[in-house]
Amino acid sequence: MRKYNFNAGPSILPKETIENTIKAIENFAGTGLGLMEISHRTKEFEAVVDEAASLFKELLNIPAGYSVIFLGGGASLEFCMVPYNLLEKKAAYLNTGTWANKAQKEAKMFGEVVEVASSKEANYSYIPKNYTIPSDADYFHITTNNTIFGTEIHTDMDCPVTLVADMSSDIFSRPVDVSKYGLIYGGAQKNLAPAGVTFIIVKDEILGKVSRPIPTMLDYRTHIKEGSMFNTPPVLPIFAALQTLKWLKSIGGLQEMYKLNKEKAGLLYDEIDRNKLFKGTANVEDRSLMNICFVMNEEYSHLEADFYKFATSKGMVGIKGHRSVGGFRASTYNALPKEDVLALIETMQEFEAAQK
Repeated sequence: MRKYNFNAGPSILPKETIENTIKAIENFAGTGLGLMEISHRTKEFEAVVDEAASLFKELLNIPAGYSVIFLGGGASLEFCMVPYNLLEKKAAYLNTGTWANKAQKEAKMFGEVVEVASSKEANYSYIPKNYTIPSDADYFHITTNNTIFGTEIHTDMDCPVTLVADMSSDIFSRPVDVSKYGLIYGGAQKNLAPAGVTFIIVKDEILGKVSRPIPTMLDYRTHIKEGSMFNTPPVLPIFAALQTLKWLKSIGGLQEMYKLNKEKAGLLYDEIDRNKLFKGTANVEDRSLMNICFVMNEEYSHLEADFYKFATSKGMVGIKGHRSVGGFRASTYNALPKEDVLALIETMQEFEAAQK
């Protein structure tokens, strides 16, 4: 049976990424050695890191004065690395979900943290608006896409202080004006690569401003200087990320990807709104293009387990909603074909028709 991968992460990857990585595991760059057993110091792998960073800059149109580095530890390590490197006196955070809240919690160990706004009281079902960012904050931190709750910040905001963004689950889903950000980071296991590598895009001039000593391994400047090679990097995920970046370029870049993502999400949201059995959980204007959350309408709530069983029998994988929201979640990341979204829609319609 054909499987349709709606997992929230680790998640679907382009078939080109998987196929090329498998080949490299067997024989990397004609060396006669597998990708998982070569030295990261070889010229062949150094070329992989260099090309991956170069494609980051090309696809995102990153201005001069920014560095791209690849580290381990996931976005969760960045929750501490960001304040370690940037927080001198005060930082501001927008609390839009579980991961935003965790990032804010870590920052409190390094200085004063101001929560400028939160949607926690509504179970993070919307993105707060009309808040004030303190002009004396060292930086303002946002999470652009909230994987668990299905909300997304759709524009690149103007910010009076250094803007920092966790883009773990929507990086490369749309064009981004990187010049508006001081630092962008994210785990790769949503839209880029297997779990194990974290990307950081950082404006060089914002570093080196804090008075505290920073452990060598946690100092962004260490990894910029060493070209992501200060210690052994996550070799396989970086190689896989490069394959995904090549695929993105081959399909027309981020403008084309954004067009496809809006089409996929629009189709599924239209069905959720039309189908008598279901309703969306996020504020309509803040709905995510990457993580589409929905539940049964109250009068049909008793059918939740039945629909999940039915969808699973049709090959749908990973659609169970996070326990914080319940119901269902379809993650429609870049690599998910439109045909898979249509298959889920057909499944929803079949289940609806079966209810008398």
